[in-house]
Amino acid sequence: MNIAAGAVVNSRNGAKTGRMKQLWVFLAGLMVVTPAAAGLPWGPDPSVTTAYAQARAIADLGRKLFFDPALSASGRMSCARCHDPAHGFSAPNALPVQPGGPDLRRPGVRAVPGLMYGAFVPGFSEHFFESDDDGNGSIDQGPTGGRDWDGRVDRARDQAALPLLDPNEMANVSPDAVVAAVKKAAYAGDVRRLYGPGVFADPARAFAAVTEALEFYQQSPATFSPFSSKYDAFLRGQASLTEQEGRGLATFNDPARGNCAQCHKSAASGNGQPPLFTDFGYVALGVPRNREIPANGDPAYFDLGLCGPLRHDLAGEAQYCGMFKAPTLRNVALKQSFYHNGVFHSLRDAVAFYAERDTDPGKWYPAGKFDDLPREYAENVSMEMPFGSKQVLSDADVDDLVAFLRTLTDGYR
Repeated sequence: MNIAAGAVVNSRNGAKTGRMKQLWVFLAGLMVVTPAAAGLPWGPDPSVTTAYAQARAIADLGRKLFFDPALSASGRMSCARCHDPAHGFSAPNALPVQPGGPDLRRPGVRAVPGLMYGAFVPGFSEHFFESDDDGNGSIDQGPTGGRDWDGRVDRARDQAALPLLDPNEMANVSPDAVVAAVKKAAYAGDVRRLYGPGVFADPARAFAAVTEALEFYQQSPATFSPFSSKYDAFLRGQASLTEQEGRGLATFNDPARGNCAQCHKSAASGNGQPPLFTDFGYVALGVPRNREIPANGDPAYFDLGLCGPLRHDLAGEAQYCGMFKAPTLRNVALKQSFYHNGVFHSLRDAVAFYAERDTDPGKWYPAGKFDDLPREYAENVSMEMPFGSKQVLSDADVDDLVAFLRTLTDGYR
């Protein structure tokens, strides 16, 4: 777990001193391993007050960068355009993919992933073993972790670079173009103050500063990991679930019915960390092909997740084809498109698909079952509960599950 993220959990238990030490260790690590941080104006052993002040200043710079449309080739597309705070830092609309590029007319190929609770995402590993506190430590859980739908980068700073340079997104031709825009921004003085007066003389170092600041912003607990949902209040004994929400939770956890908690952990971890509603693992669900995505107009094009086309290092691993990361379900009710291809536009449909994929396939696959996956990879598709030929979830169960999932929206009072 990310050290800064761990500091947040500890603070909720009152371990203020431990939190301060953890955050300083985290910041000190950045200074050691990150070229961009070498110019920070502090000594080798700053006070806790100084360390917190610097962290807040870097995060504030990241916030300015995140909302600045000038960092795109079009001059109209900020990070927040696709990662809207009002929608859990996911897409602000029901489009399956967002338009971008230098003219904002180039469609992407995947739905926008949410950014909340990203500070807890572990690095990618093909072989993951849970701690004995959280599960059976002897079982290989398979590919786990990493960012984006296919886990191809591990850190938020590396993920931030992807849309900045993607021709279908912010479409900068190079990191130097991003740096040039930042150099002209009103907050350029903040960059110099935090990373040294000569930072812009080295574009590579300046670009690293930009992505690091974006990472710091995305690790701001109050904004990105507040743990402030009704379900969190319920776990703390400060709220009660309605009868329907309680039924939904029971179905969610029941391995013979919803079985949702197998991938979307709903219980606190062994160390007391609130549930993140994901195990960061990968699964092939066989969701229907979304013909609203222009790239899917080519019958030979398939988005295979872990084994390509955006990720390249696992291209030869056929057993991973069709697998995408199980996202956190926190704030899922704020989304308007679901799954990696945004094929569904209501939370109820997204849940009902689990209940009826195999019992009523004609409802979901007008062109034939598993139509977004080459036939040779069909065996990768999950058949665990609630999938299978037997109906285990009723319409009422689906409604109950949706009611429960709505309790995961942050901002409950």
